[in-house]
Amino acid sequence: MEKILPRRNSLSLPWTVSVASGYTLLRDPRHNKGLAFTEYERDAHYLRGLLPPALMTQELQEKKLMHNLRQYEVPLQRYMAMMDLQERNERLFYKLLIDNVEELLPVVYTPTVGEACQKYGSIFRRPQGLYISLKEKGKILEVLKNWPERNIQVIVVTDGERILGLGDLGCQGMGIPVGKLSLYTALGGLRPSACLPVTIDVGTNNEKLLNDEFYIGLRQRRATGQEYAELLEEFMTAVKKNYGEKVLVQFEDFANHNAFDLLEKYSPTHLVFNDDIQGTASVVLAGLLAALKLVGGALADHKFLFLGAGEAGTGIAELIALELSKQTKAPLEETRKKIWLVDSKGLIVSSRKESLQHFKKPWAHDHEPVKGLLDAVKAIKPTVLIGSSGVGKTFTKEVVEAMASINEKPLILALSNPTSQSECTAEEAYTWSKGRAIFASGSPFDPVEYNSEVFVPGQANNAYIFPGFGLGLIMSGAIRVHDDMLLAASEALAAQVKQENFDKGLIYPPFSNIRNISANIAAKVAAKAYELGLASRLPRPKDLVKHAESCMYSPVYRSYR
Repeated sequence: MEKILPRRNSLSLPWTVSVASGYTLLRDPRHNKGLAFTEYERDAHYLRGLLPPALMTQELQEKKLMHNLRQYEVPLQRYMAMMDLQERNERLFYKLLIDNVEELLPVVYTPTVGEACQKYGSIFRRPQGLYISLKEKGKILEVLKNWPERNIQVIVVTDGERILGLGDLGCQGMGIPVGKLSLYTALGGLRPSACLPVTIDVGTNNEKLLNDEFYIGLRQRRATGQEYAELLEEFMTAVKKNYGEKVLVQFEDFANHNAFDLLEKYSPTHLVFNDDIQGTASVVLAGLLAALKLVGGALADHKFLFLGAGEAGTGIAELIALELSKQTKAPLEETRKKIWLVDSKGLIVSSRKESLQHFKKPWAHDHEPVKGLLDAVKAIKPTVLIGSSGVGKTFTKEVVEAMASINEKPLILALSNPTSQSECTAEEAYTWSKGRAIFASGSPFDPVEYNSEVFVPGQANNAYIFPGFGLGLIMSGAIRVHDDMLLAASEALAAQVKQENFDKGLIYPPFSNIRNISANIAAKVAAKAYELGLASRLPRPKDLVKHAESCMYSPVYRSYR
């Protein structure tokens, strides 16, 4: 039942769609306000008697929910409570997340989302997002049309093969696109209705899941080769057909071999972005640019050693090389030589070139073979050590001590997620380097006290980059992603680090200011899209930062007339 009433003097919006009434309204997460419905709205929308008589402001609802959330001692319980809230009252969910971002980010995303994915079958209540499995082959366009929203601006898609550092979680990887898109709204201001989480289920090679009676996906081994490629091709074609040229498709947590191939294949024809390759690279480069203020010198004065040569490691390495090339005007082949990678077989060197996967080949430099990480640190003498291996406890005491003996202020980035997979902890980095390390990690760590001094570890979290990056692409109507946009995003993030952050040893700004940071990143990315002729929203706005802020979704309740 819908009802249109005469306008009142209170703030009302010129809605194009009237809101459902009565019981249906209370069950609609997008429009439900719970006890915040006014007396007038309760009469106007047939809510009398369906709610207790008390009136409660959104702020009071927020206070109550934060109090309740803090009672839970188990992070997964907090995650489930947040997901329940999202299903019940969307605006309150986002208000909570925006106003308490530093406290709630680890709950709705890394590290808790990893555990949620592992247990997704058991905690599964209401389906979120779109599941496209091999059963839907030949019908993907029809499946997309089943989604109730027509105007989609960003799709986050996974096939669940490499969830964080946890491996193949199959269909249960859906927690990742759902989590990423809630951050797109909270941190980047995209409308929730413009976001579509997708899981492509081609099976799983995880025996535990295949034998789990509560598993929610296809019970078969992973499809590969032509069968896999055809399903992805049909999906990418259907997305463009249904949502147009300007929909952003963000690939998330695909295994290395597929991640590189998909990015390479669809970059020329679609607006695509791989967060593990490009987002991670951009946020790490931002940290390195900011860290120069603490360690001194230009980027070109530094030498980089990576543990891990997968999509994250090689993605970061390539973006560092591009930035070096831009700064020094030297060719990319030259700047790559400042960057060394160690994989499971040791240092990547020229003599191994024949046996290397294609994405590792550019990093095979002239050097005698070196087996382990410690020997590589001693041989290469890097100023920066970056972990992207997905293997915990690999930055040992000897490795950190070696870095500290070579450098006055060793820069150590332990990026693998979740916390259990981190190459070392913040405490280990500060203690073993005698308080000299500049440290950042992928998962959050608490401040560390060493020698009566407090060190605050930074978090190289992709959430700094992708929401603002996506907003910049969308508000400029970009049709393709260009590497220069990633460099622009890194430089914009590095510029947001203030002196008071550096004084604490931080190389990233606090998350409490994330919407402003995202607006600045969006402005720089959009500016680059206009400069490269890749933007389709014309004319270009005069003040891109203000324009970005004006585009952002607000979770404050609306008044219904």
